[in-house]
Amino acid sequence: MVRAKALAVFAVIFFAVSAAHAADAPAEIKIGTLYASSGNYAGVSMAQYQGLRIWLDQKNAEGGVMVKPFNKKIPLKLVSYDDQSNTATAATLYNQLITQDKVDILLADFGSVLTSVAVPIARDHQMLLIDQTGSGAAFFTKDNPYIVLTSLPMSSVWPKHMTDFLVKEGPKLGIKRVALLYATNDFHGTQAAAVRDAIKASNGAVELVYDNGVPTNTSSYTVTINNIQATNPDAVLELGYVNNDIAFLRNLQDGGIKFKWLFTIYPGLETEVVEKNVGPKGMEQVFTYVPSSVMEYKPEFGMSLSQFRTTWNSKYPDGKVEFGFNSVAGYTTGLVLEKALATTDSMAQLALRKAILGQSGKLKTIDGTFEILAETGAQVGEVQPLGQISLDEHGEVKFVTVYPPELATGKPVYPAK
Repeated sequence: MVRAKALAVFAVIFFAVSAAHAADAPAEIKIGTLYASSGNYAGVSMAQYQGLRIWLDQKNAEGGVMVKPFNKKIPLKLVSYDDQSNTATAATLYNQLITQDKVDILLADFGSVLTSVAVPIARDHQMLLIDQTGSGAAFFTKDNPYIVLTSLPMSSVWPKHMTDFLVKEGPKLGIKRVALLYATNDFHGTQAAAVRDAIKASNGAVELVYDNGVPTNTSSYTVTINNIQATNPDAVLELGYVNNDIAFLRNLQDGGIKFKWLFTIYPGLETEVVEKNVGPKGMEQVFTYVPSSVMEYKPEFGMSLSQFRTTWNSKYPDGKVEFGFNSVAGYTTGLVLEKALATTDSMAQLALRKAILGQSGKLKTIDGTFEILAETGAQVGEVQPLGQISLDEHGEVKFVTVYPPELATGKPVYPAK
């Protein structure tokens, strides 16, 4: 009798608590973000945004996401505004999302430039900034718990495989003299610093013969290319955003110039965009990062790359926004949020951060293994290998992974022909 009464009391309490949780549950979880439909970052920003939309629409079709504090699925509402690639506009809109729309979760727009204005705003409002692709290392400090990077490593980690190749394998190929050109922003400036550090640590195995930064909005590189050529480099690194890379590769073609070893970022990250603007021949034998939009990882959560690509093509059949790494990045952000909401103790901002940190080393998606530094919120997983672009028998672009050795699918062509 006593045991039966105790069980009855427990059941009453359990259902009362469950009912209270259900009553307290919001009708929706509001996710706020920005996108750029025009300006320098339009293509890549829209790819990220549309990748996020795929995840969000899938979850809502399933009745929402499971939110642990309420023990139920809750629909998602996306509150989004167009910042037109303008940092001043972005700053105003980030403030609006926090103070007027009162979103539950705040996501940054694409890249370090548009994320840079969000970092102090989020911190001042004690709002966790879900940083999708703004990887400038300066964003991540021990005194700011209101930021986490979800979909790529911080910028100082990006060049690891590329610099390891240059200083370890480069001299064997005859690479000694390196030219470095970079856009002067957090993302590329930090990568440039990592390149300098690696070359300095090589103890003379390779040397830097050209080191120059140019404004991010640079659209003509003819004079710069001539200056680089005058230093007689064995390898050239051009670190820029997609518009920078397109302009640089076009100017090389216009001048009939081909460096012996050339690395640029966006032929890998946004292959379709670059190919459309410079053609396959303009990309041939260029070295680049091999992103998760190309490399098939084995996800343990979410869709596979082939499934995601099929879903993308079905949802966006007009092809106005090209598929690329940032498409994967936006989708990956959604997967990280899904795991966090399913495991968080509450909807408090630092509780959400704790839940995201709890996925470090455990979450494996089409973007690779998610690893994050608890002290700073910086991503150190999802590192992209070094590859070289070649053309198949039909003249179509394909990637050959050349470093690290355990991931290599072929050997580098040097010097470029």
